[in-house]
Amino acid sequence: MAEFDYDLFVIGAGSGGVRAARVSAGYGARVAIAEEYRVGGTCVIRGCVPKKLLVYGAHFAEDLKDARRFGWNVPDCGFEWATLRDNVLAEVDRLNGLYTQGLQNAGAEIILERATASGPNEVTLASGRKVTAKNILIATGAHPHVPDFPGAEHGITSNEVFHLDALPRRVMIAGGGYIANEFAGIFNEFGSKVTLVNRTDVILRGYDQSIRDRLLQISMTKGIDFRFHASFEKVEKQEDGSLRVHLSGQDPMEVDCLIFATGRVPNTRGLGLAEVGVTLDDKGAVKVDADNRSSVDSIYAVGDVTNRVQLTPVAIREGQAFADTVFGGKPHQVDYHCIPAAVFSHPPMAGVGMTESEARNKLGSVKVYTSDFRAMKNVLAGRNERALYKMVCDGVTGKVVGLHMIGPDAPEILQAAAVAVKAGLTKDDFDRTVALHPSMAEELVLLK
Repeated sequence: MAEFDYDLFVIGAGSGGVRAARVSAGYGARVAIAEEYRVGGTCVIRGCVPKKLLVYGAHFAEDLKDARRFGWNVPDCGFEWATLRDNVLAEVDRLNGLYTQGLQNAGAEIILERATASGPNEVTLASGRKVTAKNILIATGAHPHVPDFPGAEHGITSNEVFHLDALPRRVMIAGGGYIANEFAGIFNEFGSKVTLVNRTDVILRGYDQSIRDRLLQISMTKGIDFRFHASFEKVEKQEDGSLRVHLSGQDPMEVDCLIFATGRVPNTRGLGLAEVGVTLDDKGAVKVDADNRSSVDSIYAVGDVTNRVQLTPVAIREGQAFADTVFGGKPHQVDYHCIPAAVFSHPPMAGVGMTESEARNKLGSVKVYTSDFRAMKNVLAGRNERALYKMVCDGVTGKVVGLHMIGPDAPEILQAAAVAVKAGLTKDDFDRTVALHPSMAEELVLLK
């Protein structure tokens, strides 16, 4: 008989865990994967996928108005939140089914129970049943952080946004990162009055300053209210259901919905990891080596629970590398250099490589090329909104070390351009490429 019940037991059926389980099972491993909520994880169930669908829905607000300039007799249109919400949730159901089917087709056993580690090779299920596995993979992701102050329980997080009964008339969003700015843009386009509160005056820390400054400028022009250097003192629920929010240095504000987008915390509490010898960092993340192995040889971790790079494609790469290395006989490690990222704001922004500030600090000699323009569609629509593309190059070699942009379809354009940056191409390589005209992407080979 086999020494263990399974070759691999995965705790958490998000993007990283599903990829690792499916590929490992494909290699012939006996795999079980436990999930206490729904198969698909944050990205598919309550994150980037449903949020992107809301972004698409929000774009129609401007598209319908612009259509008149293009000859379409579009009447004033009302928006029905419940219709979009229900259609988005139906799509989430569909994807949940596809992820489940994919695991089953690969031969992985799905256990819809909470699972905790009870030994280096043992897992205990919520039902009390104990199973053993040669390898355990922790892929439990992360959850939204909620600040601690009086009345904080009256707020919601991105998890609950997709289930709102009605569109709030006044929305306050706490945070300055990508989740905060994305939902600010979404609700503003839906017609809500949006106030974004941040404890500093910097939004989207880590992105190039020129690009994030442009987003701030455009967001303010669109009517989003920013309250900087403000912290929450207390929130009081009124008799009519509205919230009275007290901020430091500000007059109290009344809103209908308060959304916390103040970071995400690794899901390790109550998993029994520390008790079996797994080392966690000060934020509760599982500390792993380049092969995703924890301080316990038989226990690995991938995705947001490691707090390395909290991006779905990174979790998928880590799950793939784990399966290939442990079960596929094709050992390799994830390369975290030059990971492209995007913010699906209004307009969207995207970047890859070093920012101008990072390049100057690291390289010293830097050359920067930009294009500041209005997209053709915005010109005819009568919108003054301008796009900004920025290329950061090594001043000595001409190698492109960073590419950053804000404007319509910026993430779609950057994905292809990121290949060139990752490959180490130079500004001359871009210049030698014939422009595809007329397009916004052609600006990348015409930068001055």
